[in-house]
Amino acid sequence: MNSKLKLAAAVALALVSGLAAAQAAPAMVKDGVFVGANEMTLYTFDKDQAGSGKSVCNGPCATNWPALMAKADDKPMGDWSIITRDDGAKQWAYKGKPLYFWVKDAKPGDRTGDGVNQVWHAAKP
Repeated sequence: MNSKLKLAAAVALALVSGLAAAQAAPAMVKDGVFVGANEMTLYTFDKDQAGSGKSVCNGPCATNWPALMAKADDKPMGDWSIITRDDGAKQWAYKGKPLYFWVKDAKPGDRTGDGVNQVWHAAKP
């Protein structure tokens, strides 16, 4: 392989590696539900309208149901979108539904928020 071809191959590999490493999905699936990087269960709220770009869980609600926050440089991908909360913060949504944690889940694998008031549900792919 000549040096120009080697250089081109190295540049191509670096670009592909950089793109792959640029951003991972904001959550993963564990035991059939989405969990955050901390492996804590994520939830959806029936009162949120899919695709509205809004969360209706603000104030005291957001204290009990903290949002899965997006970083300023995060970008939507596939079924993952980013909404803007009432306070201007960015939150991840899956298929248009904002995602939340539940403060009463104490450890990874807990799903104590599933079914709360019949409007909170463990988020599923």
